[in-house]
Amino acid sequence: MLLISLGGVFEFYDLFLTGYVAPGMVASGLFRPGSLGIFASLRVLAVSGVGTFVFCTFLGMWLGILLLSGLADRLGRRWVFTWSLMWYALCSAIMAFQRSGEALDLWRLMAGIGIGVQLVTIDTYISEIIPPRERGRAFSLNQFVAFAVVPLVALLAWRLSPLRVADLEGWRWVVLIGSSGALFVWLLRGQIPESPRWLAQRGRMAEADAIVCGLERRVGIARGGPLPVPESVTATDQTQVRFREIFGRGYGGRTLMLSLFNIAQVIGFYGFASWVPTLLTGRGITVTASLEYSFIIAIANPFGPLLGMLFADRVERRAQIMISMLLMGIFMAGFALATHAALLIALGTLFTLSSNVMSYAYHGYQAELYPTRIRARAVGFVYSWSRLAAAFAGLAIGYLLRSGGVALVAAFIGLAMAMGIAVIALWGPRTAGVALERSSTPNAI
Repeated sequence: MLLISLGGVFEFYDLFLTGYVAPGMVASGLFRPGSLGIFASLRVLAVSGVGTFVFCTFLGMWLGILLLSGLADRLGRRWVFTWSLMWYALCSAIMAFQRSGEALDLWRLMAGIGIGVQLVTIDTYISEIIPPRERGRAFSLNQFVAFAVVPLVALLAWRLSPLRVADLEGWRWVVLIGSSGALFVWLLRGQIPESPRWLAQRGRMAEADAIVCGLERRVGIARGGPLPVPESVTATDQTQVRFREIFGRGYGGRTLMLSLFNIAQVIGFYGFASWVPTLLTGRGITVTASLEYSFIIAIANPFGPLLGMLFADRVERRAQIMISMLLMGIFMAGFALATHAALLIALGTLFTLSSNVMSYAYHGYQAELYPTRIRARAVGFVYSWSRLAAAFAGLAIGYLLRSGGVALVAAFIGLAMAMGIAVIALWGPRTAGVALERSSTPNAI
């Protein structure tokens, strides 16, 4: 779990740096129309300036998730986990040296492809290797480790952005630091086993059994006694992978539910996380102070999942998602009305805590609703809607911020949270403490 989560650390670093390095990129003159080249044509979609960078980030993730997430079902979780990590680290490193907005956006799009695939593979991996009664805590631990890097990104951007070292602006060093860290995970890749469920589904029973026996021996030694008798479940299905299955009877309803949910959740999650400095400026905070306050709010990121470890497997997963989204709507409304700096920071922190509880809960939830043979591809499909929605939600939030200020943005986020709560309440099955083979089978839970 720790090694898998370390892969997520650099992925989250790369993903969240967007909002924090954007001011430095703008100051470098990279987003002038003449520098954007082909990406200047995005202005017909109301995308301009730094918005092209945000758009390319999520467009790349959407393409990666939609087109390549199925590789984890065909080639294995471990292989895709490793190579997607190296792909986006290399693309980000190349991006850091670009001198035009066009090249910067192109390499950001390429990096986004790897980030998207990695996100889906990690969720699939964790759900398949952790026992049902600890799956919630496993996802909360994973996101605690991953989100712990967000305050570091905010701090580095705040302190390095004004500097110029070795003829490179500070924001470029922020990008390079994240890329170089991925090499550490590459060195540890040999200690990460393949998913036994994936191996069994591919008919590689001896390899799957060897991994499970190894885990049982280590846990038995740690417990100092025999392990509980495994729950009896249906034998591993070795049916050939068919993508159309996620739209058919049984899984079609889940696919629609999760697709709508992902469109809704990302509006709240990235609508705030990617726009924190700008939203603070919209509440009358100076640009310099907004970066400082954003750093303070960012410190809360890992504590949402850490708090979730107290109840991750005690409270039904769908209930955690709905309560978190309700709180996100309430805190965002308060943020839109507040004027005092301390209150803005407090409400921003509470929103962040709530959104990160929602995040670990739904990442585990959607992976629990599909069988091993199509899990990565199915999760990739429903999750891809969040990446596509994020690309256009950024445009909507920018427009609403200019038209009606933070209050209109808060209303937009509130409506999205209501939509997310509704679809989970109406169609979401329970999964907490349920064996994966049961939760992923319609009508079996």
